[in-house]
This record gives sequence, structure tokens and C-alpha cells, in this order.
Amino acid sequence: MLLSIFDLFKVGIGPSSSHTVGPMVAANRFLAELKAKSLLSQVASVKVNLYGSLAMTGKGHATDIAVLLGLLGEAPDTVDPDRVEEYIENIKNTGQLDLAREKQVPFNMEEHLPFNFGQSLPKHPNGMRFQVFDAAGIILHDNIFYSVGGGFVLSDAETGEDGKGHADSVEQEIPFEFSNGVELLEVAEKAQLSVAEVVLQNDYVRFGEQATRDKVLSIWHVMDNCIRRGCEQEGVLPGGLNVKRRARKLRDELVNRPEQALKDQLTVMDWINLFAMAVNEENAAGGRVVTAPTNGAAGVIPAVLAYYDRFVPGSNEEGIVTFLATAAAIGMLYKHNASISAAEVGCQGEIGVACSMAAGALCAVLGGTNEQIENAAEIGMEHNLGLTCDPIGGLVQVPCIERNTMGAVKAINASRLALRGDGEHSVSLDSVIETMRQTGVDMQDKYKETSTGGLAVNVVAC
Repeated sequence: MLLSIFDLFKVGIGPSSSHTVGPMVAANRFLAELKAKSLLSQVASVKVNLYGSLAMTGKGHATDIAVLLGLLGEAPDTVDPDRVEEYIENIKNTGQLDLAREKQVPFNMEEHLPFNFGQSLPKHPNGMRFQVFDAAGIILHDNIFYSVGGGFVLSDAETGEDGKGHADSVEQEIPFEFSNGVELLEVAEKAQLSVAEVVLQNDYVRFGEQATRDKVLSIWHVMDNCIRRGCEQEGVLPGGLNVKRRARKLRDELVNRPEQALKDQLTVMDWINLFAMAVNEENAAGGRVVTAPTNGAAGVIPAVLAYYDRFVPGSNEEGIVTFLATAAAIGMLYKHNASISAAEVGCQGEIGVACSMAAGALCAVLGGTNEQIENAAEIGMEHNLGLTCDPIGGLVQVPCIERNTMGAVKAINASRLALRGDGEHSVSLDSVIETMRQTGVDMQDKYKETSTGGLAVNVVAC
């Protein structure tokens, strides 16, 4: 498997990796194609058609905003979240788009960025078509991209009929190849390495040892800063549901009444809930987050890692690196053999995968063997099978924010169950991943990020 730790963990902005980060990346790639063909100076107009889930829930997921940011040349990991509104308002007020910050073209939201409700492109539910035209209305360049989950983007040419890429993201020889859980355990045993060490050794070849470790720690710093910022903010989340931020109030209660922890042994659970809630409120507000492995599930892994960092005696930077490397190894298995896209398999592919990743990672830093790590990851997914994606109003708020708190707590319990065992168990991680994939195939589309079923139709969005 040629995936990197940094394919699973990407810095971006909310509220969605597939609907926000992915479309921005796709727009960046389209601009790069125009520049490579020296076409930018000839462009007189641009049009982007959104299909499938991108159309159905794109407004609530800020897909239109993401596309515009990408066409401006802004990238997910560097765009200033505090200036996004300014950029978009300028386009709307002037009727002009500064394509790649180099070429002004007329732009009308309804005409040039249509949401094609009820229409899908053939290879994946998250499809978009980019086109540019010259002054005579002739197409200069045209390409289709698919946002396949977690910020991963494939062009039409790169996408197989099954919606998966012809190759993983990193084309480089690595020391340890594996494509499933059994192979991962076999490779680790043969080399006498932990799960974390296997993927770290692969990335050392790509980026160098110190650079890899520094970059892993920088991912944690972004996560930690997101928690801290989320704990400071107040007010109502955007989008029209009038969902109030709750993290600040919960944080204040925990800090101002520390004696309560002496009476209630489960107070630590309140802190875990706080960490996850803070991240996903930031995500819902369009703040800076890390795909872990997606934005919709961005709070699970930071919450469990913050639990390790703040509550586990002896926690240190080495443990943080081990945690994220282990989590990435598990995420790679889901990405390679199933999906991390809710539009493809429901929320079991987002919260479920994040829970599985966090469970195995926590097990690793608490001293678990490779077999116990695999067991923890399996438990984390087994009890998320069938989880639907039914966001009210197409917004990554209800039930998404609380769902992250549940995923984090469940991950910790899965880790503890595995650590109490000896690594032997009835269901393998590979079996549960395949079951998740099959369940996603069988799941009706109305439960896969279209907001046409479940809570999205049984709760009034107002």
C-alpha cells in the first residue's frame, strides 16, 4: 500500500473534507491544468457543475464556497478562514471572479455554479465538472473530478469504474508493503516492528525521519489548537439551524468546578466530550481542522489523543507520534479496501472509521500488542456498522457534532476491551472492513449524505 500518514491527516477548513476540501483541491488541480496548457489568458468564462451528494447537500457543506476559493487559487491548508466571507462577498458584489488571481472573468452563482439536483456522474456520488470557455463560447478545457472522501480527489481519467483510483497517492518504493490487516500484522511481526513503526519507516523513505516526525507533531498541534479555539468561541453556528456552540459553556463548568471530579468518576468523559465538541463546532463554522480521516469525523481522533495527552500518566511526544502513525495505518486499510466517504457508505465510513482508528491508536500508546491494536480497531468499527449519514439541513451539525463525542468515547472503551484481552478474537479487522463496505453498498442513497432520509426528514430544519 502506497498511502502516507499525511494522506489520512490533511490540514484544511470545515465543514467537510469531501464537500469542501475536495472541491477546493479539484479547483486547484483544474487551474494547474490550465496553466500547464497556457490557457489561462484565453479564458472568458468558467462553469462548474455539481452532481450527486455535492449537489444535494452542497449548500449546507459550503461546496459552492469551496469551489470559488479553489478557483481563486486558495488552498485548503493555507486559506485564512477569517477572510473567506470577504472573498465570497467580493465575487457576489462585483459579479467578477479573479481566476487564479490572474484573470478576471464574469461570474454569476446560479449560472456558473449550478447544483444539479437528482443527477449523478457515473463513477462516484461526489462528482463535479469544470469547464472554461473562450470569448466565442468555445470550450477551452473540460475535466471531471470526483471527491472520494477525506479530501482525496481523482480526475475522471484516474477513476476506475468502481470509483477507486488506479494507484494510491505516493508512487515510490517503500520498505513495507501491505494491503490488508493480515498482511500488516505479518509484515510487522517479520520485521519485529510495531504497527506505528511500519508506516513511519515507509514515510521516512519518502520525507526523511526528522521531517516525518516534525510533520506528524505539527498535525497534532493543529488539532490541539482547534480544540483550544473551539473552547473559546461562543454564539450560533452558521447555516440557519440556530445551533448554539456548547463547548465554551462545558469548558467553563469543568474548569470552574474542579471539585466535581472528586464526586463523579466519569468527569473525564465530560472532558472527552468537550474535546470532540470543540473541534466539530470549529469545523461547522468553517474553521481550521485536520481531516481525521474526514472533516465530519474530525473530532474523534483529536479528542482521544487529547485524552492521552492530558489524562494518561507518562504521555509524551513519542506517544503522540505513535498514536497518529497507528491511526493512519488503520485508516489506510479502510481507504484501500472500503471507503471513508459518507456519500458512498454512510457515516460508518466517517465516524466509524475514525472510531476504529482512534481505538487502535490508543491501544498502541497504552502498551497494547499489534494483535490487541488490531482487535481494538475491529471493535471500534464492529459497533458502528450501519451508521447512516443524515445531516439535518445538509449541515455538518446535527447529529454530526454529538456523533463525534460518541465516537470518541466508544473508541476509548474499545481500546480498554482489547487491552483486557490477549489479542485473540472472533471477528478480524479485515472481515469488519469488508462488512462495512458491503453494508455501504446495500444502504439506500437517502442515508448517504443526501439529506433525503433519517433525521434530515423527520426533524424540521428551521
